[in-house]
Amino acid sequence: MIVKLQKIEVQSRKDMEMIDITDQIERVVLDSGLKNGVVLVMTTHTSSGLLVTEGIECLERDVLAHLERLAPKDPPVGAYHYWHNRYLDYDGRLGFNAGDHLKSILGGVNCFFPVENGTLVRGSRQRAYFVEYDGPLARTVFIQVLGEGA
Repeated sequence: MIVKLQKIEVQSRKDMEMIDITDQIERVVLDSGLKNGVVLVMTTHTSSGLLVTEGIECLERDVLAHLERLAPKDPPVGAYHYWHNRYLDYDGRLGFNAGDHLKSILGGVNCFFPVENGTLVRGSRQRAYFVEYDGPLARTVFIQVLGEGA
């Protein structure tokens, strides 16, 4: 039985962006010697996420635009407000990114793929994306492989 946990760093360059990490996930699976099992991927940050979708630039823009409409960084004036966007007396920090946390909740913070014969089982157009909602920042993603070896 193989159980390995690998940490990767992802550096975002924009406030919001989708970064394709499919090749990094495949590399971890290959290096692990996993033959059949699963690979689990998670971000450790509450204002980022992981999504699996078709890997084309126009869809990346659509995903980010839609999530921004659902949970805008700054709600329309007079519409509503975020309770999180204030001085947080329990830790002395300023909360300013409620919309980013909400995007993370909507999109999710993990994904998984079956692995068969050492290869990720995924649709021909599926790609795994790390999604930054509150960047640019250096972020941590964990990839865990579980299953039987070669």
